[in-house]
Amino acid sequence: MEPITPSPTGTLPNPAPNPDVVRAIAWQADHGDKNHAPITARVVRAQLALLTGPTQVGRLMANWGDTVMEDALPLRLTGGLHHLHLTARDDRLGAVFRGEVTDQAAIDAVIGAVVADHDADLLPWLDGPPQTNEAGRSASIMAALLWLSDRLGPRFELNELGASAGVNTMLDRFRFDLGGVVTGPEASPMRIVPQWIGPPPPAVPVVITAIRGCDRAPVDLTDPHAAQRLKGYVWADNPQRLDRLDAAIALARAARPRVDHADAGDWVGARLAAPQDTDTTRVIFHSIVWQYLPEATRAAITAGILATGARASASRRLAWVRLETNRETFRHELTVRHWPGPDEDVVLGNAHAHGAWVEWMG
Repeated sequence: MEPITPSPTGTLPNPAPNPDVVRAIAWQADHGDKNHAPITARVVRAQLALLTGPTQVGRLMANWGDTVMEDALPLRLTGGLHHLHLTARDDRLGAVFRGEVTDQAAIDAVIGAVVADHDADLLPWLDGPPQTNEAGRSASIMAALLWLSDRLGPRFELNELGASAGVNTMLDRFRFDLGGVVTGPEASPMRIVPQWIGPPPPAVPVVITAIRGCDRAPVDLTDPHAAQRLKGYVWADNPQRLDRLDAAIALARAARPRVDHADAGDWVGARLAAPQDTDTTRVIFHSIVWQYLPEATRAAITAGILATGARASASRRLAWVRLETNRETFRHELTVRHWPGPDEDVVLGNAHAHGAWVEWMG
């Protein structure tokens, strides 16, 4: 993008914003409402007024390219604003992020004033995507592993795309209660107990022999500044998510998760080509990541997985586990495909975006 140059008067022109940006902000706000996150929805919706305002942040957002949805632009700024609140740098945001103010016009005014006063500090938050690999989503991943164990056997090698800080590459250290099916270390500080809708998953063993992930910009959970920044991306509507992040930070300090700094397409190709233990299912998994990957990367990953699946055997198996957003229904669908097996996707259920509930159909 071209650099932003103020006019001689010190203000910026107010161009007509890119319609794709307007649509993306509206979509993200609606998505928040549909996922019981009204605070986040209101903060996102307030960004519409910034697009024709005088700030550098508003100007940059208004001129964003056609990748605005993939870039999760509204959530980038939301993270920066929440970080200002969590670090007590602007008292005006307290009533907004605590949900005490619900009038959209009043929130628009607060967000506009805060962005104007913190313009330079907030601008870098637009440089990279939100890092929100939520531990609650691991409930769906573990449920899928239980379903796969019942069909393929208990041993798994896990590989996560878009692992961010590696929170869910530590799921072998989480304690789960999934509809009454309990698994994982009893003493774990991470307790994953979603509201469970439907029958329980199979009560069978899951043995994770190895687990690692990749991200283009991995976050070090053991770095206090990085961890505090990560908290900014947590939606304010659910304080339990901050508690889970604190538990993840404690686990990372005890044993740092393995997250490779790599492009997802290149990394998946390398992982699929790596030697595989016998009597093991190699799992490629991701949660709320697919929409952020370029189309060419998605196509390459899909082709690589399908080609490798065609060569899978009973002793060296492959599975693809996905918890991703259906943009038409706003539902987050848990989908599994495995080889050997029927060469088709199986929808095991739906889940809340941040793990509050799982609707199991497995």
